[in-house]
Amino acid sequence: MAQASAAGKSGKNGKPKLSRADKKAVRVARRQSRRDTFTQMRQAFTMTRKNDAKLVPYLVLAFVVVAAVVYVALLFAFSSVWLPILPAILLGVLAALFLFSRRAQSSAYSQAEGQPGAAAYVLGQLRGDWHKTDAVAGTTQLDAVHRLLGRPGVVLIGEGAPHRVKPLLAQEKKRVARLAGDAPIYDIVIGRGEGEVPLGKLNTHLMKLPRNLSKEQVVALDRRLSALGAQRTPLPRGPMPAGVKMRSVQRAARRRG
Repeated sequence: MAQASAAGKSGKNGKPKLSRADKKAVRVARRQSRRDTFTQMRQAFTMTRKNDAKLVPYLVLAFVVVAAVVYVALLFAFSSVWLPILPAILLGVLAALFLFSRRAQSSAYSQAEGQPGAAAYVLGQLRGDWHKTDAVAGTTQLDAVHRLLGRPGVVLIGEGAPHRVKPLLAQEKKRVARLAGDAPIYDIVIGRGEGEVPLGKLNTHLMKLPRNLSKEQVVALDRRLSALGAQRTPLPRGPMPAGVKMRSVQRAARRRG
């Protein structure tokens, strides 16, 4: 009887059936999630439009061009005037959302450039098998050196005033070299001066570095470098402008696609 009662409370796939209250709670949570996503998109759009005068014309152009190309292509493929309309609109919206996410990200990076902790934030968006250690060296003026370890080797990224950051980089490079062995050590200064890398191009610059180490060598080197003491410098939690959450914007763009 107990088994029959338990089976009655389970669905066809063996999962327990939800009560009416649970189903209502799920629907409410989904509606709230959609509202939060829409709010984040609206905030990101508002802030991006303030700093990017070409945003709206470019979005309209992307929608029109992609929708027109898709419509014409499907028009010849299906010989129907009405059938291509819906997929053309959907792909046009997808193209506009993709362009919006890229320009919103670029706008956010340009606003964050020069703020303490901006490089650490950008490095946090880096994809791939990287081992990141924030603020391995720093100053009381919130200049900082971050250490990144991956297939290219050891990458030291300095952010702050160049005349203070470069000596920090040189000092940290000596410390790392004692344990790095033959692994290459790269040093990068964030900025727009000669030989510096702009914040918005940091991840692209890192992805272009050659693959010099195997995964096993990276793991072994990470263990050795963990022995280095870090002179931690407190950094602000979020250099991005208030209301701009790029991960949320990108997730929303992917969902709508």
